Amino acid sequence: MSDINVHVPAQSIYGLLGPNGAGKTTLIRIITQIIAADRGSTFINGRPMRFDDIRKIGYLPEERGLYKKMKVGEQLLYLAQLKDLSRREATERIRVWLRKFEIDTWWDKKIEDLSKGMQQKIQFIATVLHRPDVIILDEPFSGFDPINVNLLKDEILRLRDDGSTIIFSTHRMESVEELCDHISLINKSQKIIEGSKDKIKEQFKSNTFQVRHRGKLEQLNGSFQFMGTEETKEGIYHSHIKLIDGMKTNALLSYLIEKVEVLSFAENIPSMNDIFISMVKEDEDE
Repeated sequence: MSDINVHVPAQSIYGLLGPNGAGKTTLIRIITQIIAADRGSTFINGRPMRFDDIRKIGYLPEERGLYKKMKVGEQLLYLAQLKDLSRREATERIRVWLRKFEIDTWWDKKIEDLSKGMQQKIQFIATVLHRPDVIILDEPFSGFDPINVNLLKDEILRLRDDGSTIIFSTHRMESVEELCDHISLINKSQKIIEGSKDKIKEQFKSNTFQVRHRGKLEQLNGSFQFMGTEETKEGIYHSHIKLIDGMKTNALLSYLIEKVEVLSFAENIPSMNDIFISMVKEDEDE
């Protein structure tokens, strides 16, 4: 890593994004004190992190690390007690989580008998069981089918709403769209963009609109620019129009209403996937 400074707002879901080899896992390992930084500092709640702050962190690494010969219940009990939970309290919390994930009959199943996705559920439970202040999830949806992805998303959102701060590292941009409040994009061990997801999307808007209308637009005045149009069926057109010279959305809509019957009108908002690709490509070209 090289002079990266990131600020993770409390009680938010913070997306840590970047291509393979960008430095995301290294940064996570520095935060969790698995490795030491050559220079720089890590702060939690406005003060330098201490070694015992690790107990306030739940970390789900991309590389899975369960003991395959152990049974689900004893595995979770062991990991919970490492986080200073009593056996009784750990057992109660484990039972709650197993019911949430509809796997309450798995207590005596061996880890090695579970599918990759089912093992992932167990590891996720182990990560959050001690109710950490900070939860770090590195590709948490690996091995999950769509139903279980949605189940896990609901739990991640609930954990945030209950007060946890979540650092979320993933390559799945659709998950970033759904979950993240803030993001940081890292490439070549450098931060290239950071901020709230909504503000970043606003920054990358192109001021273009998709308009579906009845009747052909013969021409536009100088405040608007055709980016393309096609007739989708007889008399129905789909046009792409750009605002220029600082014109406002209402001005375009008012202009169109006078010319054609507007059937739908929507601004082209860049996806996080579009932003990710454009920023990384621009950084590679520099």
